[in-house]
Amino acid sequence: MIINVLRTEKALKLATLEKTIPFVVDLRADKINIKSEIERLYNVKVVKVRTHISNSKKIAYVKFAPEVDVEELATTLNIA
Repeated sequence: MIINVLRTEKALKLATLEKTIPFVVDLRADKINIKSEIERLYNVKVVKVRTHISNSKKIAYVKFAPEVDVEELATTLNIA
């Protein structure tokens, strides 16, 4: 379902300013499945999932709860 993490300057900026990390996901994935998969894989609390389809890729912008250390998670995912 989750293909990979977007590793761009914009992704790093989103992580630090908005507690949001973009993931490339399967086109058939829905928001509920994306949320549960992220929470299960990384043991974090997800607040909101927004999706966007561009160039035949589906990007899920995952916003994390305030108590989640997003900078540490970004380092774990090799964004930072």
